[in-house]
Amino acid sequence: MSKIVRESMEYDVVIVGAGPSGLAAAIRLKQMDPGITVVVLEKGSEVGAHILSGAVLDPSGLDALIPDWRDKGAPVTVPVRKDKFYLLGEAGALRIPNAIMPRLMNNHGNYIVSMGNVCRWMAEQAENLGVEIFPGMACSEIVYDNTGKVKGVVAGEFGKTRDGTPSDNYEPGMELHGKYVFLGEGARGSLTKEVIAKYNLSAGRDPQKFGLGLKEIWEVDPEKHREGTVTHTMGWPLGKNAGGGSFIYHLDNNQVYVGFVIHLNYENPYLYPYMEFQRFKHHPMVAALLKGGKRIAYGARAISEGGWQSMPRAVTPGVAILGCGVGLVNVPRIKGNHNAMLSGKVAAEAACEAIRAGRAGDVLDAYENALRSGPIAGDLKPVRNVKPLWSRHGLIGGLVLGGMDMWTANITGLTLFGTMHHQKTDAAHTGKAKDFEPIGYPEPDGIISFDRLTNVSFSMTSHEEHQPVHLTLKDASVPITVNWPDYAEPAQRYCPAGVYEMVREDGKDPRFVINFQNCVHCKTCDIKDPSQNIHWTVPQGGDGPNYPNM
Repeated sequence: MSKIVRESMEYDVVIVGAGPSGLAAAIRLKQMDPGITVVVLEKGSEVGAHILSGAVLDPSGLDALIPDWRDKGAPVTVPVRKDKFYLLGEAGALRIPNAIMPRLMNNHGNYIVSMGNVCRWMAEQAENLGVEIFPGMACSEIVYDNTGKVKGVVAGEFGKTRDGTPSDNYEPGMELHGKYVFLGEGARGSLTKEVIAKYNLSAGRDPQKFGLGLKEIWEVDPEKHREGTVTHTMGWPLGKNAGGGSFIYHLDNNQVYVGFVIHLNYENPYLYPYMEFQRFKHHPMVAALLKGGKRIAYGARAISEGGWQSMPRAVTPGVAILGCGVGLVNVPRIKGNHNAMLSGKVAAEAACEAIRAGRAGDVLDAYENALRSGPIAGDLKPVRNVKPLWSRHGLIGGLVLGGMDMWTANITGLTLFGTMHHQKTDAAHTGKAKDFEPIGYPEPDGIISFDRLTNVSFSMTSHEEHQPVHLTLKDASVPITVNWPDYAEPAQRYCPAGVYEMVREDGKDPRFVINFQNCVHCKTCDIKDPSQNIHWTVPQGGDGPNYPNM
């Protein structure tokens, strides 16, 4: 194939991803200097289409970025009125008194929101300031200059056939060049992953850790709806099989967010995260809420959980990594959107000062320093041991020791355990199938629980079927020769969208099938595959889920 020739456009700052971090960066750049040229490139069909979060929003990020957000009509209107925490057994629940919870766990002053709708509103604010936003523009490649530093991205490539060759309708896309490129792709973004590896930005840092978040939106009986109520649970059905827990958030219009998070460092390859979520909804406390209601949306995404110890260096010449690409989620609070916004804000301030000084394509050390010393550090450092303690000591031990550590940090500013470390990746935690028993899961009833493919239809996911498969295998033989005999091929279970199947036909040996059209872009496969053989990259722009108000 002949070399692809692309047109290029020049901007001061090119931002990949219209999530909270990317949009915050765009807004702050224009606030500081209306003359700065800024473009935001979003792979979803519209801003918000690929945004999925719990979400209880700590408004500190919005307060810092747009202090008058209330007057501007931000869709942040359901304050938390009641905050409850339970330990679940199979048939009952024990409420943990709020008084013994560390103060940072208090949700007073926070809001139940759709982050998709918050991002749509932020995009309007950005466009009003003169930011150019292009949805449906997947960024498929990093563009490097002749010295090896980042100078831009390729966006908007369409029309390749299954084998990767151009079709008659091929569009090569454009190169968008910037003095600085910001990567706000979220957890495990493909360009972010490339940049971290190329420049060894995780050297000296702990492995990043992840969770898988699954979420449904329900319309419930108005008699059962309690607007502003936040409930979190731990324990059943996961038990000792995995760390994680649930959230149930009552927003307005008789709607409830029901979600489940499973830490991806689980060992048993027979664990089926999606079915754990479905089983959870049959707990008497949850089933009573959902009975008579209807599920109206479903989705899933990976969550960066490594915290302070796992944050890679966020800058290298010409590029800065924002938000969940760095891993800014406060795990015990289950909150990261405020830190994502703050990261975009301080990255923008560093870039604006650099551009004013006549610089371009260098290292934005001011951004890295702000991450390590500002309010984000103040949020993440005191809770840095919660995840390692949970991983080492299980649910009860992790709760007790983590709670003591957080209380000590709140009172004294110091932690009991110094800094504990994550020892290995989530993929490396996966155990061999021979050491575990398969887990039996009840069949979904179609009323409260649902089969996986039916639920995927409620994510409104769509992919153009003739394009190259965006889930590639480094070695096509590994699923059959390694993952099947050693791990019972866990991809057929850990994927929350049924992308991967082991298919037997007429007594033949099993065949590994990739149903890429089901993919909801959660990136779990890229994280959890025990052989690290799956590489997730972007499909054509506009493809994937179309979340309405996740």
